[in-house]
Amino acid sequence: MLTPERHRVILQMIKEKPHVKLQEFVDATGASESTIRRDLTQLEEKKFLKRVHGGAERLQRKLLEPSMAEKSSKNLHEKVMIAKYAASLVEEGDSIYLDAGSTVREMIQFLPEKDIVVVTNGLMHIQLLLEKGIECYLIGGYVKQKTNAIIGRGAIESLEQYRFDKCFLGVNGVHHHYGYTTPDQEEAMVKQKALSLAAEAFILADSSKFSEVSFAKIAGLDAATILTNQLDEELHIQYNSKTDIKVVTS
Repeated sequence: MLTPERHRVILQMIKEKPHVKLQEFVDATGASESTIRRDLTQLEEKKFLKRVHGGAERLQRKLLEPSMAEKSSKNLHEKVMIAKYAASLVEEGDSIYLDAGSTVREMIQFLPEKDIVVVTNGLMHIQLLLEKGIECYLIGGYVKQKTNAIIGRGAIESLEQYRFDKCFLGVNGVHHHYGYTTPDQEEAMVKQKALSLAAEAFILADSSKFSEVSFAKIAGLDAATILTNQLDEELHIQYNSKTDIKVVTS
């Protein structure tokens, strides 16, 4: 099967099913694994799909944003692993920023209960923080109903009052060229501001976020350390050349 025909088959399979395993491409085309990997790399560079561990996936629409309920239920095991590791980075005496991301929310159950201060724009985080007895501040601004995040001019002005030892952010896309992105421009601006106010910044992103690009840019890859659960070796090398990556396995 010639290359253009293989590419047509691969793209049709991705169109019919959001996630396709490498072996499925091999079976459908009769090509070797190395040939299919090369095809997937070429198609990813043309922004037709994204490679993931063991196969490829359909790219998300740039303005598509799941609700907090949808985010919270997806890849929960991986998110908890990443969140537990992220929480272990918080030290006694730290002032930290937790944004409204669903993976960031999972951090709260693992945070130390004393001698830290949390600032957040996540409405859903507050009750969990209070239950743990953690000193917390909620920034002001416009409440975005879909994600329960506080955003807008008021949020940015409110953030100006604080400085952080560490900030922990969720994103919708992590791309080796386009950096960290999210569908909402106003939410991106709040994340940008939090990054600028922190001595250390961490992006919590499970492997499904890699090679995705959303509408609004937050920052380049070098602005934060990435905490993730799993990466194809080739992708790890590619991203690790631009920023620090910690792959959490347990």
